[in-house]
Amino acid sequence: MNVVDSSAWLEYFADGPNARVFASAVETTERLVVPTICLLEVFKRVLQQRGESAALRVVAQMQQGRIVDLDSTLALSAARLSHGLKLPLADSIVLATARAFEAKIWTQDADFAHLDNVKYVPKKSTR
Repeated sequence: MNVVDSSAWLEYFADGPNARVFASAVETTERLVVPTICLLEVFKRVLQQRGESAALRVVAQMQQGRIVDLDSTLALSAARLSHGLKLPLADSIVLATARAFEAKIWTQDADFAHLDNVKYVPKKSTR
């Protein structure tokens, strides 16, 4: 199973320098787990940059995977992870979701770089 972090989704949708790295995880929808926090973050960023139509198209593609709502079990797990690992809120939700589904996290977010079962690719400069 795969969880694609918001940073990787945005890179993929922008066809950025690392987009090809994340393509297999994004496009293998039968193995894709999508935390709702990623829907929120990606929709918000695309809405800001390209408008609502583009944001809705992006979210429609994300919804081809298995959408996982933040329930009380995941919330408590995320809080423990956030506290223990000093992770930001959204990252702790992504990590809790990935662990619940025994999934690999695909990301450009350095907060995940030191964790197990993570495919971390540093963000490349576009200069």
